[in-house]
Amino acid sequence: MSAVEAKLAELGLTLPEVVPPLAAYQPAVQSGPYVYTSGQLPMVDGKLAVTGKVGAEVTPEEAKELARTCALNALAAVKSVAGDLDRVARVVKVIGFVASATDFTGQPGVINGASELLGEVLGDKGVHARSAVGVAVLPLDAPVEVEMQVELTEA
Repeated sequence: MSAVEAKLAELGLTLPEVVPPLAAYQPAVQSGPYVYTSGQLPMVDGKLAVTGKVGAEVTPEEAKELARTCALNALAAVKSVAGDLDRVARVVKVIGFVASATDFTGQPGVINGASELLGEVLGDKGVHARSAVGVAVLPLDAPVEVEMQVELTEA
């Protein structure tokens, strides 16, 4: 077990299986020392537990937890390419999308769920640049989607 997966276990979390693509793309690709994940939905065992817009059908607190799930799914996608999460030199950038009710403006707080998880699991290596964007709708009516770029160490 990698040190990163041991830290996940210490936090009571397990790395999920990679979410299979829902269309014509790969969950993650590597280019040079970087891994770019596709947008990760808050899928658990192949299903979305919650659907709808944040600020309407989904509370900001629920959405923040869903963003944590997205980040876990993104880490699984990174591992599928890197082979070992201990190769993560740093998370460079996180982009979070929040399907928002028209009057909801708390996107940064929602995406903090992903950012905080990465900090808890990776420490200083999890500190990153970030965008949190409100959108009208996401695939499968998901409330949140997260993608990230990660720099790897040499194999």
